[in-house]
Amino acid sequence: MFVDHVKIEVEGGRGGDGCVSFRREKYVPRGGPDGGNGGKGGDVILAVNPHMRTLLDFRYRSSFRAARGRPGKGKNMTGAGGDDCVINVPPGTVVRDAASGEIISDLTDPGQTVVVARGGRGGRGNARFATATDRSPRRFGKGGEGEVRTVSLELKLIADVGVIGLPNAGKSTLLAALSDARPRVADYPFTTLDPHLGLVRGDELSTFVMADIPGLIEGAHKGKGLGLRFLRHVERTRVLLYLLDASRPDPEGDFRTLRDELGAYQPSLLAKKKVVCLNKIDLPGADRSVELEDGEPMRISALTGSGLADLKRALLRELDEDGRQGHE
Repeated sequence: MFVDHVKIEVEGGRGGDGCVSFRREKYVPRGGPDGGNGGKGGDVILAVNPHMRTLLDFRYRSSFRAARGRPGKGKNMTGAGGDDCVINVPPGTVVRDAASGEIISDLTDPGQTVVVARGGRGGRGNARFATATDRSPRRFGKGGEGEVRTVSLELKLIADVGVIGLPNAGKSTLLAALSDARPRVADYPFTTLDPHLGLVRGDELSTFVMADIPGLIEGAHKGKGLGLRFLRHVERTRVLLYLLDASRPDPEGDFRTLRDELGAYQPSLLAKKKVVCLNKIDLPGADRSVELEDGEPMRISALTGSGLADLKRALLRELDEDGRQGHE
C-alpha cells in the first residue's frame, strides 16, 4: 500500500523537577543548599531515511512522545536529559503544522532532520534560589511541559523523470520496459492506483529514477479521477515525459488536456523540461502522423521495445542539460 498523507500527534518530553537538598558534611557547618536542576525533556525529531518509500508505518502508529528529563540531585547534580524520539520519514516529506497549515520543513536529503516538538526545560534546584536574605531556600522549580502539536506529513516523490498521461496510455508498461520496476499492467483504465519508482540504467555511469504517475483525466486539478491526489508528485520531477496513446482518436487533444491540467494545478509545472512520446505505434490503425505545436513527438512502442533506446538517450540529454542549468 502506498500512503502519502498522514497526521501524527507529537509531544516533547516533560522537563525534570529541580531538587531540594542541603550540603551535609562533617566539619562544614551551614553547608547551604546544593539541590541540582532537573534535566531537559527530549525532543521529537523527524529524520530522513533514504530506505523508506511511503508513510505506511504511520497508519499503525500516529502518536509519539519523547522521554521526560530526570529530576535534579543533591551536590548540585543536574538530572539527565530525556532521550529524543527520532521518527524516520522518506525523502520528499513535507512537514506542516496541522492547525495553521504552515510548512515546518521540506525534508529531501538523507540524514536531514527537523525538531517538531521541543522538550520542556528542567526545573531549578533550590541552590539556584539562594540569596543574601534567604540562604536556605526550600523552593524548587517544576519541570516545564513539552511542546504538543499535530503535524501533517505529505510525501512528494523525488524522481528525475515523471511519466504522465491519460489512463491506459501505457505508463506502467513503459516503466517496466525501461527500469527494474514491475508495476501492475492491464488493458483497462486506472490500473495504476499508486505511483511507482524505477531505476533506469543508461550506461555504466548514467542512471536516473523514473516515476509512473497514475493517469490524469480532464478536471483532475478539481479532484476528478485520481489526479488531484497524485499531481503533487509531479512537482519533484526534473523532466516530464508526456505519454500519448497513438491508438486514441485525438492524441493532440490529449496532449492539450494534460498541459491544461498541469497548468491549472500549478502553472510552474509547464516550465519544466519535457519529452513528448507517442506510444502504441505497433497497434493496427495507430496514427503515426501526429504533430504538435511543440514539435514532432518521439514514436515508440513500450510493448515491443521499438524506439526505447532513442527515448532513453533523449531523457538523459534533458536531464544532463537540466543539471548544467542548475549549477550555473
